[in-house]
Amino acid sequence: MNSVADVWDNVLQQLKKDLSETTIATWFDELEAVDIRGNTFILHCANDFKKGYIESLFLKNIKSVLHDIFSTDFDVDILDDLSFEEFRGNVKKQSDRFTSDEFTFETFVVGPSNKLAYAACQAVANHPAQNYNPLLIYGDSGLGKTHLIYAIANVIRKNDPHAKIAYVKGDDLTNELVDAIREGKTAEMREKYRQADLLLVDDVQFIAGKKQTQEEFFHTFNNLYESGRQIVLTSDRPPSEMTLLDDRLRTRFEWGLLVDVAPPDFETRVAIVKNKAALLGMELPDKVVFTIAEKVTANVRQLEGTINKILAYKDLLGSDADEETVERAMQDILKRSSEYIPTPEAILECISKYYGVDISIIQSQQRNRDAVAARQIAMYLIRSMTNLSVVDIGKYFSNRDHSTVLYSIEQVEKKMKKDPSFSERVKEIKTNINSKR
Repeated sequence: MNSVADVWDNVLQQLKKDLSETTIATWFDELEAVDIRGNTFILHCANDFKKGYIESLFLKNIKSVLHDIFSTDFDVDILDDLSFEEFRGNVKKQSDRFTSDEFTFETFVVGPSNKLAYAACQAVANHPAQNYNPLLIYGDSGLGKTHLIYAIANVIRKNDPHAKIAYVKGDDLTNELVDAIREGKTAEMREKYRQADLLLVDDVQFIAGKKQTQEEFFHTFNNLYESGRQIVLTSDRPPSEMTLLDDRLRTRFEWGLLVDVAPPDFETRVAIVKNKAALLGMELPDKVVFTIAEKVTANVRQLEGTINKILAYKDLLGSDADEETVERAMQDILKRSSEYIPTPEAILECISKYYGVDISIIQSQQRNRDAVAARQIAMYLIRSMTNLSVVDIGKYFSNRDHSTVLYSIEQVEKKMKKDPSFSERVKEIKTNINSKR
């Protein structure tokens, strides 16, 4: 075998003896071979859910095949995106992101679709809590919102090395609060965020509908705002469209400045491709750059993912950055973008987080109110968002009869027609699921 990619191809062929073609196509499609270090086979998976699923169910299969190939025991390490970038030496660890040269205003490509957001972020970075507080940046996933808030932190850190900067994702904030309550450490959590000179909350829409999280965040927001410290938020939609957000939080989010970022136009996409390639030490022919910019149009993350994949082909397979390599690099990204179908597990995970009910309880026979509501919505969304039949859906819920699944779906549909707030709740959950793609 000539390379780690050849080894992985061999592993996949061997896995087909024990696993079905559908299983491999569904769960292994986003796995890429990275390296072999000693007796550790290193893979990369950009999809965190699939990564966790593979680690829990299929790791033993992969290890067994590697043992057959090399006649010795192997460990398998699956890297997520951040770990993969750290492995390649392209970015620093999370704790160093605020001083990284990658996430700065200088490396952010400005175009008509993000010009206002860029200018607002610069103003906040240079004069925190003076004009735009809070600053809320909204737009679809992968358009550079997180890059901008890191750039703000980068400037503030340079201007004041002792500034206290707190960063958290909306869904992590809920998980952190649950853990703090369970461990009796809510006071420490409050101090962590309320002592910050700069609070950055990414994907703040995920706190909508979480009563206790919203209550805590309301008081944290007031504390920071009244003491003259800067708050920066990102979201996939403006506050007016966060239907389950408390009104008192919605009004506070709108106190400062709302700015949106939209998908980049062609010229901006060309600039992004060239900039990303240069950062990775590659110089792409104009024809290749234009091909990528013409076909990958949804967001910046897909553009950067294409460049990363081209570099991987170059490093692992020795492929030139020609049109054939570019087409291969774009193929999976374009397919996932246009044909996104969430797995039942991904839907269950989002509903579990939303209701604060364990997946095992949603799938069980328990009849408490939250479990029933979560279960019925899960059945409805799995039916509407996937290709599974009602019989197959029943298998995910303690092998329930198909008539039970149909009844649950009908109940949700009836309630959505009669109760606008319930309908908005279901739409909110669906949006959260799609934002995880």
